[in-house]
Amino acid sequence: MPSHHVYEVDIMQFHHYGYVSHDPRIKPAAGSGVSRAASLPEEVDVLIVGTGPAGMIMAAQLAQFPEVTTRIVERRAGRLEIGHADGIQARSVETFQAFGFADRITAEAYRITEMAFWKPDISQPTCITRTARTPDDPAGISEFPHLIVNQARVLDYLAEAAMNGPARIRPDYGFAFDSLHIAENDEYPVTVTLRHTAGEQEGLSRTVRAKYVVGCDGARSGVRSAIGCTLAGDQANHAWGVMDVLAVTDFPDIRTKCAIQSHSGGSILLIPREGGHLFRMYVDLGEVPADGSNKVRETPIDTIIAKANEIMHPYHLDVRHVAWHSVYEVGHRLSDRFDDVENPDAGRLPRVFITGDACHTHSAKAGQGMNVSMQDGFNLGWKLGHVLTGVSPASLLSTYSAERQVVAKNLIDFDKQWSSMMAKRPEEFEDPSELEDFYMRTIEFPAGFMTEYQPSMITGETTYQALAAGFPVGKRFKSAPAIRVCDANPLQLGHLAEADGRWRLYVFADSAAVDTPSAIDEFATWLKTSPQSPLQVAPQTEGVSTWFDVKVIYQQPHEEVDITRVPDAFKPEVGPFALVNLENVFGCLPDDDIFSARSIDRHGAVVVVRPDQYVAHVLPLSATEELAAFFKPIFTVGI
Repeated sequence: MPSHHVYEVDIMQFHHYGYVSHDPRIKPAAGSGVSRAASLPEEVDVLIVGTGPAGMIMAAQLAQFPEVTTRIVERRAGRLEIGHADGIQARSVETFQAFGFADRITAEAYRITEMAFWKPDISQPTCITRTARTPDDPAGISEFPHLIVNQARVLDYLAEAAMNGPARIRPDYGFAFDSLHIAENDEYPVTVTLRHTAGEQEGLSRTVRAKYVVGCDGARSGVRSAIGCTLAGDQANHAWGVMDVLAVTDFPDIRTKCAIQSHSGGSILLIPREGGHLFRMYVDLGEVPADGSNKVRETPIDTIIAKANEIMHPYHLDVRHVAWHSVYEVGHRLSDRFDDVENPDAGRLPRVFITGDACHTHSAKAGQGMNVSMQDGFNLGWKLGHVLTGVSPASLLSTYSAERQVVAKNLIDFDKQWSSMMAKRPEEFEDPSELEDFYMRTIEFPAGFMTEYQPSMITGETTYQALAAGFPVGKRFKSAPAIRVCDANPLQLGHLAEADGRWRLYVFADSAAVDTPSAIDEFATWLKTSPQSPLQVAPQTEGVSTWFDVKVIYQQPHEEVDITRVPDAFKPEVGPFALVNLENVFGCLPDDDIFSARSIDRHGAVVVVRPDQYVAHVLPLSATEELAAFFKPIFTVGI
């Protein structure tokens, strides 16, 4: 049998409501998106402050919940043009796939496939020489690439996703956050005072009342200050000059990611940028003066360029154009909570949240800031959508701070190690290969795949983990290929999960043939008919579960799966014409069996995946009571 190659196809379904001839990425407006006010209203369900990565991905997620009125404000007068961040880790590209633009952003980005390490030449210590090359993803932890692209473009794509969603969310530019006040008993308990920063009303104040407020307003967050949170941690002790430049150079690895250490103690992290010529350099400017002076921040670009040339000797850098530059001091700060609840034991539930740089700051050299911030926003966005549509209790929102504060602490611990190693002189290392060994040993962390949520109301225990060892509970669902039965298309299962706020049930069948009564048939009957089934937890729209996406994967090749005999639970009727959706039924690829690849028990298993792509539970096909019990506290209707 010929080998199957997994490739991407158009995964969208859009004709089930009738023939569609326009761009199918633009979903029909609904709810708050139908009559969206042109100007900022006085009352909203969610007010997002700041259009950085966390804010924009949250807007893109909440755009899928048209019942929720969401507005996002930004103090700038318009879109970001030059972004400060540029590293897009594989986990972020995986997330972009769910939002529908991974392929397009990959096409315009620079792809990192290798990292080179340069150190002083033993025979000529004043000259640097290449000592190692390491692959970027030697273990194949993701099928997605590691990219470099301007943060402004990431925000553009997220803005497009937000505008194309049913809620039609777009930024309200020209509003700065001033203050907020919480009055618990009101329907819209958070009163926010904003200030116009542009236009005819510049300088004037106005108020907006909201049910929830999310501060995505950066390291100097006004929202953070308003809820009494402070960033605590290490003071900055090292300064770095960063510049995006166009230059002519004889340095051979100018289009390769490099860590460069010089004999003098200075170092450079070199990051090629998208477009074929631009590159970024993080140039070591030495220790920050202990007297607390800010002189280092005033370092001119000519000094940064001169320092880069000194570190790169004997190679020369002739800078022809500077697109952007800045100086920053490495500090590691973390807020002890990511919401406004000072004492969780008191029973009060959160109304105000902070994300991204507003609650964790660190160096830029691990390429984590934008990536972790987006996961903050993704984590909180679907939870707000569930609570505000009335299907989940408000206690769900308490899991945001509990989950993401731990992730931020782990990030800061990692970044302390990496940034301190980058600042070391070569002779300070006990082992000459210590830097590259650390990079290779920890590569899964900066790629974004070490996050592992602990048991909670939305993450189950690991009692049955052995049934699907390749899908660890609490970690993100690591995609694997299967072949769709109805059209013989080999596809990555994880790539089919859109950021639509739905939970995923991946039902892995037992080994019985499709036309033989088996455990999978009993599970399917329960799923479709039992009032305890998660598919009954909320009103369904024309036969489609609003809150669940269910796929079945059989152990047989697709030719041996008679789709007419597959239970109806896996072939739902959709749309006003009651069409049958055949695209949720899969078989195994003969040369890449998903059961073997992810160590799935041949007796079958159910893998439950959260709307933000993290595995929430693994259960046997017979554990219907446990499955119902897991969802009971998550959903306030139906069960």
